[in-house]
Amino acid sequence: MNRSIDRRTLIGAGAALAASAALPTWAQGQTLRFAAVFSDKDIRADMMKMFAKEVEADYKLELHLNSTLFRQGTELVALQRDNLEMGNIAPQDFAKQVPAWSLLTAAYVFRDANHLNAFFASDAGAQMKKMVEDQVKVKILGPTFFGTRHVGLKPKKKINVPADLQGVKLRMPPGDAWQLLGRSIGANPTPMAYAETYTGLQTGSVDGQDNPLPNVQNMKFNEVMSQIVLTSHLVAFDLLTVNMKTWNAMNPQKQRAFQAAADKAIAWSTAEHQKREAELAESFRKGGLDVYTPNIAAFREHAQKVYLASDEAKTWPAGMLDKINAMK
Repeated sequence: MNRSIDRRTLIGAGAALAASAALPTWAQGQTLRFAAVFSDKDIRADMMKMFAKEVEADYKLELHLNSTLFRQGTELVALQRDNLEMGNIAPQDFAKQVPAWSLLTAAYVFRDANHLNAFFASDAGAQMKKMVEDQVKVKILGPTFFGTRHVGLKPKKKINVPADLQGVKLRMPPGDAWQLLGRSIGANPTPMAYAETYTGLQTGSVDGQDNPLPNVQNMKFNEVMSQIVLTSHLVAFDLLTVNMKTWNAMNPQKQRAFQAAADKAIAWSTAEHQKREAELAESFRKGGLDVYTPNIAAFREHAQKVYLASDEAKTWPAGMLDKINAMK
């Protein structure tokens, strides 16, 4: 009798073990919620799917895109309150809490994606990341480049210098740093959520928006615009971020693996965005939009004057702008 019970017990235990082994690996790991403003058609959505695959042995990554979990601009506070484990956070949101970060949101600071990545890989970049870690209490894994921001307009008015944008209602994300960016290129910035921008352009609530070309395509802004002015005023990036509670719960080996997975996914996404940008300008021209380059030197000069005269410039770390300019 006892032998029979032991056999049944062993058989049951074996079946349970087999069922456990048949489960997807991630089903046995911790769930990490990730929130972002971008849509599931964005290259960065594929970036996060790649990242999820890399870490699935330890974590199940739950993607909440298109501001479906937290509205734009509130993700950082959610991370700080442990209501969210991972987010794609705009540098402008960090600047609200760490004023020195406003330098990294200024127009014409970074030249291209390679310059951006070189900065964040440098000692100067480490200094800025540590400010966030110490003061905001979140961990930055790396910059997620998503293109170079250009001005897109519904009116057909030709734009060559910043004065031509005077009075133009340019949709910008909410926040002082974004509004300063809009003013620095001569426009009248109007705060509006990303998800509302298509309707805003359609109804005339705003005259234009500024985004990288892949975003224009993803959100179909080209359907409600007449032109794209290649102002190249901002190398656009967010920061892939994990809350400190989640990061500190990892042992050093898991932290290294987590960071390596982020590095791999970010590098792939950057390359894809660079390739996509090169293709889209011509595609939009063929689609009927007027796509042209204005007087970039005039825009850069105007933007620099606006920023250097602003209160934000007083918060910039001494010598940091010179260090960024000197990087190749």
